Amino acid sequence: MQTNAKIAPVNASAILPAAAAGSSADGDFHDSRASQDAERAARYRLVIEEGPSGSFIYKTMDRVTGEVVKQLPREQVVDLMQTGDYSSGSVINTTA
Repeated sequence: MQTNAKIAPVNASAILPAAAAGSSADGDFHDSRASQDAERAARYRLVIEEGPSGSFIYKTMDRVTGEVVKQLPREQVVDLMQTGDYSSGSVINTTA
């Protein structure tokens, strides 16, 4: 091992890219795309309700507005399921 080696401090801005050199210690998470995706995902919730004849209805709801963003099965199918003459496969007539 050499004893004549000299160690000198290096400025971090010389190593880091220009965009990261000016960032804060906790990073730029608040401005990042991952942060925006996390906030958007946290805005929605899944609600599972029991539908007609023991089926289940899955709803994605907006926590802020209370609006149903997506529903499976769709409302039209749920309405069909509530009619007396509905049975599985009766929506489409496959006989030629």
